[in-house]
Amino acid sequence: MASQQTVVRRLASYALIYKVRIMAALLVLCCAVGAELGGPYIAKTIIDKHISSVQLPWYEAKEYPALAQTMKAVELNGLIYYRSDWLHADSSEARQQAIRSGWKEVRFMQLESGMYLINTAQDFDGNWSVQPATAAELSGAAPESSQVTVQVIRKGAAAELYPARKLSSSEVASLYQYEVGPVLGWLGVFIALLVIASTLHYIQAYTLQSTALRIIQRMRMDLMRHIQKIPLRFFDNTPIGQVVSRVANDTEAIRDLFMSFMATFVVSTINVVGIYVALFLLNVQLALVTLILIPLFIAVMWVHLKFSKGYIAIMRARLSDMNAMISESIAVMPIIQAFRQEKARLKEFEVLNEDRYRSNQKQLRVFSLSSRNFTGLVGSLFTAGTIWYFGGQSLQTAISFGVFYAFIDYLGRFFQPIIGIFDQLTNAQRAVVSAEKVFYILDLEGVELENAIGLARPEGHVAFDNVTFAYKEGEPVLRNITFEAKKGETVALVGHTGSGKSSIMNLLLGFYEPSGGEIRIDGRSIAGISKQALRKHMGIVLQDPFLFAGDIKFNVGLYNEAIDERKVKQALADVGAAGFIEKLPKGYDEPVVERGSTLSAGQRQLISFARALAFDPSILILDEATASIDSETEGLIQQALQVVSEGRTTFVIAHRLSTIRDADLILVLNHGEIVERGNHEQLMELQGRYYRMYQLQKGGDNNKHETAHNQPTSTTS
Repeated sequence: MASQQTVVRRLASYALIYKVRIMAALLVLCCAVGAELGGPYIAKTIIDKHISSVQLPWYEAKEYPALAQTMKAVELNGLIYYRSDWLHADSSEARQQAIRSGWKEVRFMQLESGMYLINTAQDFDGNWSVQPATAAELSGAAPESSQVTVQVIRKGAAAELYPARKLSSSEVASLYQYEVGPVLGWLGVFIALLVIASTLHYIQAYTLQSTALRIIQRMRMDLMRHIQKIPLRFFDNTPIGQVVSRVANDTEAIRDLFMSFMATFVVSTINVVGIYVALFLLNVQLALVTLILIPLFIAVMWVHLKFSKGYIAIMRARLSDMNAMISESIAVMPIIQAFRQEKARLKEFEVLNEDRYRSNQKQLRVFSLSSRNFTGLVGSLFTAGTIWYFGGQSLQTAISFGVFYAFIDYLGRFFQPIIGIFDQLTNAQRAVVSAEKVFYILDLEGVELENAIGLARPEGHVAFDNVTFAYKEGEPVLRNITFEAKKGETVALVGHTGSGKSSIMNLLLGFYEPSGGEIRIDGRSIAGISKQALRKHMGIVLQDPFLFAGDIKFNVGLYNEAIDERKVKQALADVGAAGFIEKLPKGYDEPVVERGSTLSAGQRQLISFARALAFDPSILILDEATASIDSETEGLIQQALQVVSEGRTTFVIAHRLSTIRDADLILVLNHGEIVERGNHEQLMELQGRYYRMYQLQKGGDNNKHETAHNQPTSTTS
């Protein structure tokens, strides 16, 4: 298997195909995050600049009421009050004169349940609180009905008492009369940013996820295209279910990587970066403190990845094994039920399922401990510590309340993307493991499919010259095979199971390469011919006919534009299939389910013959094609073959020797070697292996005939 770094690079190479769309989505995402993160900063501005600004220093004016006509001012009980920031914002001569006049500084403070005016204190630092008012504490002065006593405690000093007046609701509203408009404006900006952020998030999510689907679509096509190039040796030793799992399940897991993890990781990373930018803009010292969280979470993620990877690999392997077992069980269900193996197969499946369950449980424990629980705990502790630290001192002397509010808001937002990354780590690991399996298939050596259009039709002269072949090195199944089949001849291969008959045909079709010797067609070695060109003018009929899902016409023509409906019907008529097809409800358009299970074995074989004949091959291969056909159907096929084999080189692999009596050449194989050769009469004269095989089959057929003849006939009374 490739290393994780290599896998990640190859996954990135697929993503780079759509780099323009991804970069556009990321740019939109940055804008969306920026709009989203503007909310706390707007709240901070509203709090500090407009809501908390009432507690800035104010100046009580008695001598210059005309100044109120040229700048902002608030009138309470006949007195004019100017806020310090209003004065500093005005550079006129009137402002300079007001500052030089030494106006008295006053404060409006929010204490407990109301707003209070304090105009007698010289210093306004410290912690203020409301105290019961008494005449003695006010130096004998009788307090007004709206006055109370306020107490201030300063560091290292005794408590001080000052008179204060509680403002009415209308007076409080007067203090904020100039802030309502700006606050509403900022709220409008905030709502606009929310709408913009939502719209941009939709655009980036749709773009990223549609791009992810495109990536997986391309990867599936690459995988399916490459599977068809892989030599048959790979499929000899690989369960079909595992290959299906690569195309279906593993690519789906990779899709989750691009759709979920990539989007979450990118969104979270941009969010974290944006939050840190905002934190540094708010307060550098606070932002520096939060930097310790990054290495902490990176360390926890590393531990999470280290321990959970092994469990995820086992889970994916068991899923592949389960798919292979399911595929095999469905394919051989009649055998399983006939030999009562249901419980045994179920027990085997249960072992795989239990192993996957246990690995999943272990992975969930790692995930539960290192994801939300840890992140939530750290986030809560850090937030609580921040509140405790600043709660123990005056916010106005440490940081402003707006900064404190924005900091807590950003801090809460900081842990959300971290949790999002943790939640997607499992998908990412599952995708990497699946990608390793997919790339393993893609890295298998394959044979490129070449265009066979325009290639000349071969005469069909086939020669095997001292050919040797082995599926496994050191265990040859064919030894020094030499024979010649001239144009139009019929060559039959006979022998016991495993003698090498099908292996010879597999070599002729180019499914395997010989270990030694040479195979020639029309005098040209097939080693230098593309596989598509080699098979373009070959037809093959197997012992177990395979029909595709579709209709009967499709199963004969198979997308070949040169085979029209007329040729399809002619081919079916030549093999004697027209009779039963025309009796079907939809005739030639009758639907065929997977593997043609609604048709009999003989009917499927006739359609398979018609398929081979419709392609008009110069070389026809019949691999035990009559083994599963009844005598009546066999007679139809023999009649059709006499017509279609004329002018074609035909190879017949048969156990039923009666079907090859008219062959021009019969090769008798034994343990991968040709031990006898000749036509039927010549081999019978030799009285060797072929003679004994023929006599044995003939005797068995005669016995069957006699047994059937001697069966009592039932009568009815």
